[in-house]
Amino acid sequence: MTATQAAATNVPAPGPGPVVSVKPVTLEAPGRGADLQVRISAPATGSELPVIVFSHGFGSSMNGYGPLADFWAAHGFVVIQPTHLDSRTVHLPQDDPRTPRIWRSRAQDMQHILDRLDLLEAAVPGLGGRLDRSRIAAAGHSFGGQTAGILLGLRVLDPVTEKAEDLSDSRIKAGVLLATAGRGGADLTPFAAENLPWLKGPDFTHLTTPALVIAGDHDDLQMSVRGPEWLTDPYHLSPGRKSLLTLFGAEHSLGGITGYEARETTDENPERVALIQRVTLAYLRHALGIEDAGWTTAQKALAESITPLGRLESK
Repeated sequence: MTATQAAATNVPAPGPGPVVSVKPVTLEAPGRGADLQVRISAPATGSELPVIVFSHGFGSSMNGYGPLADFWAAHGFVVIQPTHLDSRTVHLPQDDPRTPRIWRSRAQDMQHILDRLDLLEAAVPGLGGRLDRSRIAAAGHSFGGQTAGILLGLRVLDPVTEKAEDLSDSRIKAGVLLATAGRGGADLTPFAAENLPWLKGPDFTHLTTPALVIAGDHDDLQMSVRGPEWLTDPYHLSPGRKSLLTLFGAEHSLGGITGYEARETTDENPERVALIQRVTLAYLRHALGIEDAGWTTAQKALAESITPLGRLESK
């Protein structure tokens, strides 16, 4: 174990506890074309539990991102993961009329979950009456980072209406945006401009909700001509209280947050995943007003490490 990993592991936090996970929980979703399938992971004990609504990357599902969802739930959060329409498990045809507005349906999925928290709470044995609805965060990876960002105030130029609407949700008090797309326009590759229209005109100037942005400095996607720095735009271009964790050597799966199997990542690195787990936990506990000691310690540990796995900055 390196000094960085040890420091990250020693961030003050409640000890891990048993988790209850239920899937699929089905929510009726009129107008969506299919019911919404959800996975809920929750601490087996405790009360006044904060909530994280997590949006998966393109093609994934509620079954992904165990290294994050399981860790957060074991440390006191209720984690709710929808399966969006772009999931490979849904088999939505490319020519489906819903495809151009998949970015919008994803945000609506997240809001539908918040609208139906009573039903979701009742679906997990013993969870009733234990949620803290005043402490809700949105998180997501890749396409899911944009989805979570929309709830925080990010505006997307709708490829159908050519308008950028405000779809933010005041119930969301903080966010974690992992490997999230940056500016559109000339920053996009021809492939992205042609095939991913929701990336053409994001507006970060209204993304005012506090958020932690996480980017890998080796995450060179086929979406931008600017290279890995493109993924730091959600931090640099948005106002308000933001923090940026830049991970050294990390590619798009950030060391393996998408799943437990090596085949699910191109840059498997358990130390990096452990760092993300602890830093995100410390940040969310800080941003949601639970406690600040863990966040202070996490910042200090990275700043003082001789061989850091990343760099943490705030504004």
